[in-house]
Amino acid sequence: MKNIVAVLAEAGAEPAHITSMTWYFIDKQDYLTSLKAIGAAYREVIGRHYPAMTAMQVAALIEDRAKIEIEAMAVVPE
Repeated sequence: MKNIVAVLAEAGAEPAHITSMTWYFIDKQDYLTSLKAIGAAYREVIGRHYPAMTAMQVAALIEDRAKIEIEAMAVVPE
């Protein structure tokens, strides 16, 4: 999430400009068990902006050690 905020900042945007997020995770049960901690981390980094979100379990991610990958779409102001 910190990477998302950093990329937004480079483009002159902020978390409020995020329009949607897709979360890919490899272990549904681990994700569900960690929701409270994930929510706290989300609010700490992104704030209280809640764009449209999709979450899905996948068989694997490209980075072997990764447990979750987040894709964010934003509309950057001119």
